[in-house]
Amino acid sequence: MSATHPIAAVSESGTAAVSTGVRDGRPVVEPPVLGGAEHTDYYLLDDLLTDEQRALRRRVREFMDQEVLPIINPYWERAEFPHELVPKLAQLDIAGFQISGYGCPGMSNVTAGLVILELARGDLSMSTFAGVHSALAMMSIALLGSEEQKQRFLPPMARLEKIGAFGLTEPAHGTDVVVLETTARRDGDSYVLNGYKRWIGNATFADHTIIWARGEDGHVGGYVVEKGTPGFEPEFIAGKTALRCVQNAQISLTDVRVPTENRLAGSHTFRDTENVLLASRFCVAWEAIGAAIAGYETALAYTQQRRQFGMPLATFQLIQYRLSQMLADITGMLFAQLRLSQLMDEGKMTMAQVALAKMHNTQRARAILADARDLLGGNGIVLDYHVARHLCDIEAIATYEGTDTVQALIVGRDITGHNAFVPVPPAR
Repeated sequence: MSATHPIAAVSESGTAAVSTGVRDGRPVVEPPVLGGAEHTDYYLLDDLLTDEQRALRRRVREFMDQEVLPIINPYWERAEFPHELVPKLAQLDIAGFQISGYGCPGMSNVTAGLVILELARGDLSMSTFAGVHSALAMMSIALLGSEEQKQRFLPPMARLEKIGAFGLTEPAHGTDVVVLETTARRDGDSYVLNGYKRWIGNATFADHTIIWARGEDGHVGGYVVEKGTPGFEPEFIAGKTALRCVQNAQISLTDVRVPTENRLAGSHTFRDTENVLLASRFCVAWEAIGAAIAGYETALAYTQQRRQFGMPLATFQLIQYRLSQMLADITGMLFAQLRLSQLMDEGKMTMAQVALAKMHNTQRARAILADARDLLGGNGIVLDYHVARHLCDIEAIATYEGTDTVQALIVGRDITGHNAFVPVPPAR
């Protein structure tokens, strides 16, 4: 939950120090370091972790700080994915998260959450790439695939030799994707898929894309479409202001033939799809915390360095109040998410509980990052300080896997017993 950025220095006391000087006759102010765990892990969550969890979290954090942060901003600005990082990410052995066997790490939900947090704290595009691959594509196969399908698809995906995507959302169906229109028709030893998908992350380069389609029986099933299949045409969605490194695509499916052995054996109805979404939504709730921590730590370091009226910004009362509020939100999110992870490990979680976490964490992360940007002043809108990138990216995090409105309605249905998703006109 902490790290240092190599651009600036840190004093012996641990206080971040900014490099100042003159270059080409002009004053220079270097970007600040990121803050330390001594001010983020305020209730000593670290003490509750095992040595293995702390070591893994540290490895992921160091990877993000040393390999990702130095290069990610230009990729983000160009809206390109840093493929050069994939072999390095593979060396962490985290692909598959909670999946056991087949070369996957078999993490507990607590451990997986910490890994996702550290990925997101570094960069939300990279955490989204990992989430789509592991929590959606691989998890679909792990939960709903036959043993043969698991043996065939999961090991190379665990090694990141094959990349996955998850095709559920359609151009006309996001919140109401339960009524998806993509069709699957049996024809001999194949299924023929027709329709469109939109906002599908990783789809422009994925080797295996899980396409969800409605069969002739009216029920939804999952189909593994392999890269290069005729009629499968992903088109990159340009012009995004969030998660610019993520290669989202609109997919056209025109008489796409999928072998019968590529239909996920355990996918029978949309409820099976929801089981995958539950696991993924849990990951997104952790992502939001990681982004919030990145904003808070940078704001804390910056206000200690930046001097106005002859004093560090951190000496002003209003600055300290805002930093304290940010920390309070992060601390609350962390421990609620820890408990949710324990409930998932115990098999006691519900979709409504996961929805509450996703709703609350993304709301607070948006607010924390907006505050961080404001505390950095003009420097908050340049990529050098990373807050601007996180602030843009959190908008997508707040939307995918269901907006806060959708999550609120899931929780509302659970606590009131009334389904308010589709308004019912009053009787005349």
